[in-house]
Formats: sequence, C-alpha cells, structure tokens
Amino acid sequence: NAVIGMTDLALRTRLTPQQREYIRTANQSAEALLSILNDILDLSKIEAGRLTLDHVPFGLRDTVEDAVRLLAPRADEKRLELACHIPPDVPEALVGDPGRLRQVLINLVGNAVKFTDAGDVVVEVQAKHVTDAAATLEFTIADTGIGIAPDKQWTIFGAFVQADSSTTRRFGGTGLGLTISADL
Repeated sequence: NAVIGMTDLALRTRLTPQQREYIRTANQSAEALLSILNDILDLSKIEAGRLTLDHVPFGLRDTVEDAVRLLAPRADEKRLELACHIPPDVPEALVGDPGRLRQVLINLVGNAVKFTDAGDVVVEVQAKHVTDAAATLEFTIADTGIGIAPDKQWTIFGAFVQADSSTTRRFGGTGLGLTISADL
C-alpha cells in the first residue's frame, strides 16, 4: 500500500516521460501484487471457514454498474462493447454483501474482458424468485471470447488452475479469481 500510495503521489508531479513510465510500471506491478495477496488471503479465509459475509442494505443496480464501470477502460482499450442489463422486475433494495458481489462480478467480467479480443461482454441480472423476505437472482456474463473446452469448464474453478498453460502465458493471472467466486 505504501508503494502504491507513493507512486500515485509521484505520478502527480512533474516528471520526464521516462520517469513517468518507470513509476507507472512500478505502480501497476504493486497493484498486481496487492491483488494477488488479497486473493490468497481470501482463499485462505474461505478454506479455514473464516470468511464472513456482510448483511447490509444496498442498491443492486449501483453495485452491479459500479463493478462493470471499473472494467470499462480495459474493455474500451480492446474496443469491446461492455453492456449491463437489469430488467425493471429485479428488486433494487437488497440486504447482503455488496463488496463480495462486486468482487465476484469483477472476477467474472474481468475474465470475460481478458479472454475476448473482439465483440462484446454483456452482464445480465434476472429475478428467478422474489418474495418480501428474499430474492433469488441469476447473474449471467456472456462474451464473444475464446470460450472454454467443455471438458475444462469445471476444472477452471480449482485454485491456481487455468484451461491450459498457454492461457497462463498469453493472458496471465493466478487462476484464483474463479475459485474465490465459486466459493463466494
């Protein structure tokens, strides 16, 4: 966090283009390491049965749209259409863990953007069952990316697993995002 904070501050000063590039690289590397550390900590908590979910009121649309908005710059860089559809029959006011919902969406939508070279990524929320006391919602992330071989579709939810080693070389990542998302 100190490295990220200090490099953020340094990037706000007058720098030569070469210095700016060096500091930006250090900042991005620190962000990547922090993300890996957080994933490992989350996985450890899940495996130890120590991960607790919040039960707080939140707005569904804001939570979903905020998560998708975070990935918009990456989608834009790849010239991908990134869309979010939440029909009016989906309840807005919920009680749950918006931070963990956001984390799952960022993992899934982030993977969709990462593995899609052209076309679109669409997030859709459907109300499956709604009462005054509870709501069952279905989140679908569809993309026009490379897809996953049918025999690999369930194995990628294991820790540190990707569809094949060439995927890791080409796209990077630790293989923890889907494991954490499935457990959450």
